[in-house]
Amino acid sequence: MSTGPSDIADLKRRMQGAIGVLKQELSGLRTGRASASLLEPIQVDAYGSHMPLNQCASVNVPEPRLLSVQVWDRSMVSAVEKAIRDSNLGLNPQTEGQVIRVRIPELTQDRRQELVKVAHKYAEAARVSVRHVRRDGMDSLKKAEKDGDISADEQTRLSDQVQKATDQSIAEVDQVLATKEKEILAV
Repeated sequence: MSTGPSDIADLKRRMQGAIGVLKQELSGLRTGRASASLLEPIQVDAYGSHMPLNQCASVNVPEPRLLSVQVWDRSMVSAVEKAIRDSNLGLNPQTEGQVIRVRIPELTQDRRQELVKVAHKYAEAARVSVRHVRRDGMDSLKKAEKDGDISADEQTRLSDQVQKATDQSIAEVDQVLATKEKEILAV
């Protein structure tokens, strides 16, 4: 196995994947405004399996504090409503025919602090993922040096690149978290 820039690029791609997951998880955390992305992580029990809400309904934002969920199949309305209610987002959906209206309540200071804690938990999971990728990269570099595939100098140079990519990814996680935290705490 040769170790080189393509492996470093793969490690960077995997680290970016961890950051992508973090961004998706954070988009599901509620701020004071209505956003269609709020309902993206919700899974609906439909047709004998779990499916994302956006595969059985469309979500619109008719007002800053209101979401409108248009369910495509009339028989799925109660399943979609239950999925929204059970989502731990603190939402109370109201059904009118095939349309489910979801009012976004004001966030209390306690709830904001709770959401910040959840955001920190997501960020820490992303940091751990990045560090796992770093460890995998360092292990493969040590193995390549031991097997004689690369020199000690090359191993040191590539290790520095892996560490630099790790530091950049951790800094990006911290930046994404800081932005979300500010968004949550904004009144």
